[in-house]
Amino acid sequence: MIWIFPAIAGLLIVYFAMRSSRFRRFAEPVLSILVALGLVSAFVVWMKDGSGDSNETDPPPFTQSRPAIAPEELVLEGLTFTRNRPDTSYRVTGTIVNRSAANLTNFNLTVTLQDCPGNVCTTVGEDTALILARVPAGREQTFETFFTFPARFGVEPAAPKWTTQISNIRGVAAQ
Repeated sequence: MIWIFPAIAGLLIVYFAMRSSRFRRFAEPVLSILVALGLVSAFVVWMKDGSGDSNETDPPPFTQSRPAIAPEELVLEGLTFTRNRPDTSYRVTGTIVNRSAANLTNFNLTVTLQDCPGNVCTTVGEDTALILARVPAGREQTFETFFTFPARFGVEPAAPKWTTQISNIRGVAAQ
């Protein structure tokens, strides 16, 4: 909100400089000096912030000595893959079970789709989704998400094989 005052002052200076040549002769050197002082002060502040003293005893933000939840402590149950619109998209529903001592907040679920007719598998594609699941320790919760694979439109895999992987788990210690 404070930016309104300099904006109005700038508009007034431009208006008076257009209307009066006397004002223009006075305003040009004064404005040039003010702009130069503003640039120098911004440079000094930038240099001072860049060389800030950090306290060595403070831990870096958002770090943990070990992840709060290991991938082995999360279990996916009842995953169902349903073809969606467009044809390359699949709707996935399931249940996530948190078997850890920490509360789960979110995780990444990576799904790989393979077409395996006659036990000869070819990879169709892979996609990753961020699953926001607020699951307390020892509890479970259903989830739903969508995955998209680069398959040809209208051609469904004859023998789909789904592979899942959980990564980037975020959690907080249970209270």
